[in-house]
Amino acid sequence: GIALDIAASDFGREGRYRLGLEQRELDSDGLIELLLRWCERFPVLSIEDPLGEDDAQGFARFTRAAPPGLQIVGDDFLVSSADLLREAAAAGAANTVLLKPNQRGTLTETRQCWDAARALGYRAIVSARSGETEDTTIVHLAIGWQVGQLKVGSFARGERMAKWNEALRIEERLGARARFAGASAFGGRS
Repeated sequence: GIALDIAASDFGREGRYRLGLEQRELDSDGLIELLLRWCERFPVLSIEDPLGEDDAQGFARFTRAAPPGLQIVGDDFLVSSADLLREAAAAGAANTVLLKPNQRGTLTETRQCWDAARALGYRAIVSARSGETEDTTIVHLAIGWQVGQLKVGSFARGERMAKWNEALRIEERLGARARFAGASAFGGRS
């Protein structure tokens, strides 16, 4: 399946989204319709930041309209914040939170967001940020906290390969105790 990072905050503000290549602007509902068509046409498993960080109502409308099992990830929308996650859950927005320890500020705050996600029935993804170093801490967090998903980028560049290689070393040490979440990490959609 396909995972998309729309990063709608990069091309939208206050519920208006500018599609530069097509030279057109969509409102929240127009962008939602476009994304839903993509979900019908392609095997999309996950969509990150489908609407802007300032478009909570649009995020909630998309979550309600999305196909069952589609992972709807809040990154810029939730910024690894337990408080923002609780607000999103109350509004019915998103179903997955991106956990970025260096975005939140402390491991304690990041863990609080993961604990809130589990309590609310949300999934999570431990994620690197652009401009990362070769530090592999997030790999240990994803595995140790049993988050089920890790986002570090493709098999390119040293800082990404350091994380992939660390995950492989941990899997080797775990041996038969290692468990791969596979499609179950996406809540049944495949």
